[in-house]
Amino acid sequence: MLDDVDRRLLRLYQYNASLGPAELAERVGVTPATCARRLERMASAGIMRGNRAVIDWRKLGYAVEVSLRVTLDKAQPRAFEEFAEAARKIPEVLEIQSFLGRVDTRLSVIARDMAHYQQIYRESILGLPHIADIEALMHVARIKSDEALPL
Repeated sequence: MLDDVDRRLLRLYQYNASLGPAELAERVGVTPATCARRLERMASAGIMRGNRAVIDWRKLGYAVEVSLRVTLDKAQPRAFEEFAEAARKIPEVLEIQSFLGRVDTRLSVIARDMAHYQQIYRESILGLPHIADIEALMHVARIKSDEALPL
């Protein structure tokens, strides 16, 4: 599906999406038109899901990150769907992941400080439907955070 030129384009682009087609084309050794067509083809195929700004939320005053591991009441047929729908509405929930195993889902939650986290937890998280068990893991350090693929 992807040839060597596509892989080189993706490798460069994932590390610096601000590079335009002309500069990418020059670095990869193709014409700007070819580069633009290939990028468009990969975007249309869903290989590239878009460009986004990565914001350091800590610099905006959010000092606390908590990972909540949640086990849902599996006796309810729509437990996951209803839980996820409600969790998506909480602005401080950055990520929702689902799992097979003892833990059904994980929420990544940010807060300005511990008092703010406690407020989010009591007023929003505990009100989520179908929670059977919940475990909070306080983040201490982010050792690696990279979405780049080894292309």
